[in-house]
Amino acid sequence: MIALPLADRTRRGVAQARQLGAELAEAFNTIWRRSLQLRVVLSTLALSTAVLVVLGLVLQTQIALRVTQGKEADTLARTEAGAVLLERDLAGVDPNRDGAQGDLNNALDRLTNASVSDEPSAAAAGEFRAVLAASRGAGAVAAGPVEDVPADLRDAVAAGTLSSKYVTLTEQGVDIPTLIVGQPVRTANGELEFYLLFPLTAEQRTLGWVQSTLIVGGLILLLLLAGIAGLVTRQVVRPVRQAAEIAERFADGHLDERMPVQGEDDVARLGESYNEMASSIQSQIRQLEEFGALQRRFTSDVSHELRTPLTTVRMAADVLYASREQLLPALRRSSELLVAELDRFETLLADLLEISRLDAGVAELGAERVDMHGVVARAVEAVRGIADETGTPLELELPTGVYAEVDPRRVERIVRNLVANAIDHGEGRPVNVVLAHDERVVAVLVRDHGVGLRPGEAGLVFYRFGRAEESRARRSGGRGLGWSIAIEDARLHGGWLQAWGAVGQGAAFRLTLPRTLGDPVESSPLPLGPEPRAVVGGAEASVPTPPRGRPVTVVVPSWSEGDHPHDREDLP
Repeated sequence: MIALPLADRTRRGVAQARQLGAELAEAFNTIWRRSLQLRVVLSTLALSTAVLVVLGLVLQTQIALRVTQGKEADTLARTEAGAVLLERDLAGVDPNRDGAQGDLNNALDRLTNASVSDEPSAAAAGEFRAVLAASRGAGAVAAGPVEDVPADLRDAVAAGTLSSKYVTLTEQGVDIPTLIVGQPVRTANGELEFYLLFPLTAEQRTLGWVQSTLIVGGLILLLLLAGIAGLVTRQVVRPVRQAAEIAERFADGHLDERMPVQGEDDVARLGESYNEMASSIQSQIRQLEEFGALQRRFTSDVSHELRTPLTTVRMAADVLYASREQLLPALRRSSELLVAELDRFETLLADLLEISRLDAGVAELGAERVDMHGVVARAVEAVRGIADETGTPLELELPTGVYAEVDPRRVERIVRNLVANAIDHGEGRPVNVVLAHDERVVAVLVRDHGVGLRPGEAGLVFYRFGRAEESRARRSGGRGLGWSIAIEDARLHGGWLQAWGAVGQGAAFRLTLPRTLGDPVESSPLPLGPEPRAVVGGAEASVPTPPRGRPVTVVVPSWSEGDHPHDREDLP
């Protein structure tokens, strides 16, 4: 009962630690990708650390080698000097007689206390302990700590050679590295084994001090290198960051932003080039703004000026049309054509006036809370006559009770344009109109199964005076302004107007609007791509779509003066 909660807490702790590690790693990766200065400093530190580690190892190895070589030379000199003194003192001593132990001890005492001030190399060997021992066997005499001498070293010295060996001796629980040097010493009756034990504690302290110095010096050098790399990199990165900030402000519409230019180096040349480019772009944008303003003013003026003569012509045409039964058949037909074309002309003029108001930014949104079922149904009924003429079935999925804050007039106009376009290009096949919603948005999808759209046309249909295909036979006008007005109406609502199409598989257009005016639109309840499933009124329902193809989305932008697509000469 106790182990289980403990295991759960352990697992949760491990999971939290992993999550924290993943978040830290992600944060570091983000900073690493975005900061050139951090990458340069860390790369400099990594390379400098590798160089310093290799250099430190080489220096430490060389210093240790020189210290040990010097120690060996000094100990050999001290051993040879001690051997000379012992041979002189033990020239008349027989190691095998009784009382020889005392003679050996006295000889070692004199060796230890002897002054070697006239032998600098021997004195440099430092403190030592001496050992004298006869050949190993029962009753062999010895003086000094002979048990500290390794057996293999004794075998080599007993064979008559000068030998040395590094060992580690333990004294009072402390390991002491020791260099043992041995050689045979002649006496009156045979040879003795003579050893000097030199502790290497001083050398060990020297090497430790050298290692600490190398580590501390390396760390200080790394810190200095990091500071230097940071300062040097900052001199390069700071102007680049400044240029990026100025470019961002320039892209946001602050066309007067320029880079400060100081000196004559590469950064200064970059600033001069950027400023020249910005001035050129600003000049071109202003020219486009002036051209766009002139174009919009011309459209507005022409639209207003045409209303007076159009009203006069309309009055005359209505008189002729009212008395058409009294006219000859040819004149009667001419009066009917005149009225029909005047209707189309008035519609075109109304579109031009609406475009002028939208371009001038004076269009008003008369939003009210309405049931989208009635709005869409009225739009469909407005073009049902065209559908009946072409024999196009209209398949509707319009649930009731879908309320949203919209301008009914503008939404009806958008849906009417969508359905009329689907009828024109559906080639008599069924046209599907689907209404769907979720908690935040409402969407209308209009789908035809006609000739579809060629690659790239899904975006061009929204441009002013643009058409997907000029050779199509149209029944609903074809002025090229309906899409431009529709996309501006969608923009006023803060919504999306998107298109999809594939050759021979038809096209789909989707309008997505917020249910509460001012809310952001982040998704749509009706998929636009191939084989979607749509949520209609809270339930899942099938939506006819093509089996293959790629949707093209045109998100409604907020155009600034002079950069609207219809102001570009290279677009239809």
